[in-house]
This record gives sequence, structure tokens and C-alpha cells, in this order.
Amino acid sequence: MKKLNITLAVLIILTIISALTSELEMKHAVVALLGLAVIKFIGVSFFFMDLRKAHPFWKVAILLFLLIFTTAIFIVS
Repeated sequence: MKKLNITLAVLIILTIISALTSELEMKHAVVALLGLAVIKFIGVSFFFMDLRKAHPFWKVAILLFLLIFTTAIFIVS
């Protein structure tokens, strides 16, 4: 239960950082926001959806999806 509370606190802090970063006029704000989103995605999928206990196929599928999605966003932006 303690790990879930710590993960939740980290996710909330990352969300606040994302909100503050989105307000800035930084050149690399998209990269920073995408990086924070990737960290939050991994936190939610592995801790709250219990993906760390899942079959290795699902772990690889989620990480591969994340890699493809992130790469597509980098190419578009």
C-alpha cells in the first residue's frame, strides 16, 4: 500500500510540473512534456494496472506501443 501512495504522490507532482512547464515559452517544452507523460504512463500502467505482474508479452507490448507513439509525436512536432 505504501508503494501505491508514493507512486500516486509522484504522479501528482509530475502533473503539477507538467502544468507549470506548459505555461513556459521554452524551446524544448514539447520534449519535456512528452518525457513527463512517458514517466506518468509507465507509473500508471506498471503500478496501478499491475502490469509488473503480467505476462512478459503485455509488458513488451505496452513499452513498444509507448516507443512507437512517442516516436510518432517527435516526428510530427
